[in-house]
Amino acid sequence: MSVFFENLPALVVVTPLLMAAVTAVMPARLANLAWMLALASTATSLIAAWLNKAAAGGERISYALGGWPPPWGIEFVTDGASGLVTVVISSLAFASTIYAKPLIENEIAKGDIPRVYAAWQLTVGALLGLVMTADAFNLFVFLEISALSAVTLIAMGAGKDRRALIAAYNYLVIGAVGATFYVMGVGFLYAMTGTLNMADLAERLPDVTSRAPVYVGMAFMVAGIFVKAAVFPVHMWLPAAYGFAPTAVSALLAAVATKASIYVLGRLIFTVFHDLGEIVDLMLEWVVLPVSLMAIFVGTILAIWARDLKTLLAQSSIAQIGYITLGFGLGTSAGISAGFIHIANHALIKGGMFMAVGAIALALGKRAGIGTIEGFGRLMPVTASALTICGLSLIGLPLTAGFISKVYLVLAIIASDYWMIAALVLLSSALSLIYLWKMMEALWMKPAPHGVIIKENPAVYLPLWLIALANIWFGIDATLVTSSAEAAAAALMAGAGS
Repeated sequence: MSVFFENLPALVVVTPLLMAAVTAVMPARLANLAWMLALASTATSLIAAWLNKAAAGGERISYALGGWPPPWGIEFVTDGASGLVTVVISSLAFASTIYAKPLIENEIAKGDIPRVYAAWQLTVGALLGLVMTADAFNLFVFLEISALSAVTLIAMGAGKDRRALIAAYNYLVIGAVGATFYVMGVGFLYAMTGTLNMADLAERLPDVTSRAPVYVGMAFMVAGIFVKAAVFPVHMWLPAAYGFAPTAVSALLAAVATKASIYVLGRLIFTVFHDLGEIVDLMLEWVVLPVSLMAIFVGTILAIWARDLKTLLAQSSIAQIGYITLGFGLGTSAGISAGFIHIANHALIKGGMFMAVGAIALALGKRAGIGTIEGFGRLMPVTASALTICGLSLIGLPLTAGFISKVYLVLAIIASDYWMIAALVLLSSALSLIYLWKMMEALWMKPAPHGVIIKENPAVYLPLWLIALANIWFGIDATLVTSSAEAAAAALMAGAGS
């Protein structure tokens, strides 16, 4: 038993990766077994992530893969920040896997189902690896594994809509540009310091006398992660990728994919580069803050104009990513904490909304749009009610998780004396009510199609309602999320090796 607990950091990442290899060689007749293995591996990752976070207790725990000590070997690190994000990713991955079975059986050819679950587990394992690793090059490897497996999943949507192939191709090309930028930056830093371990980099970078290559390397790495995290204005791949991927894949990626990359952005800025002096402050003030504000308004306005529901939610995600990076851009403990709170809450909100829209599309037999869901609140009251709860959480209604996010973010902004930015955040929240209203009006205030009866599927709405109830729970008692986010902020502010 002690071996199990000693290797928890590895189990979080390795379990879905190993199961992916097993699932990939399964024949089509074992599609149900492939789903059960995916469910078992995501459940194991979830349990390991919770136990690992609890064992760390907010302290930094270093795990040397294969017994090779850092900085020579690959190091996994558990602290307040990685502990929170691995729990968020593994929880939403588990819920999405429960939800996925009927959707994937409906949208994917039976012969491809085991390979879909293999790519699914590769994506989950690689995203968890992104969060756990403390090695800059190993991080690049996980970036590529997660990107290639996600591209495969998105392309699987071509059976229903050929535009999925274009979306996958765009994601592949744009993601490759981001990964290239990142690895070029790693090359600059390695040339100047001779190490790839993040804690070692943080210790050696301030002593480098020739700062220009270091600044160039930092700029490349941050730009690469901006692309991967879909931070405005390099977010172009996201709306099509989320919009045309198979429904279950959209729910998974919307809940967890960008969260891992945003975490990496925070990890790099506040631990690896933090001691480089005012260049980091300048980047936060003149790059991260302005693009975050633009993301909030551009994403919200594009969502208002969207008619297709998956596209609407994808555009909304651009704005929500802006809220998270806005918190990080403040560069204060309160701001970083607010960013982590919204990482957790937005995973719940957007995961739930994509699940609900997918359930409606499954019943419709075609894409769900504002014009095609009229009256579905009466036809699918269980699903529509959960969608309404998650939508209200998205706009920040009191007693929902989204309200907690907005309160902590606005308080952090005011504490930094950015009163105008606080006003803009409140204005953007008010604008998001417009696109939510469009959905709610179509669902609840329009007459239902005559003679149509829909039997809702418990396998689809049960995981959806778990997430909807979590949105209410964390709106009433947010202690678990806020205390974990504060521990995450403290871990980043303490530095890479503390």
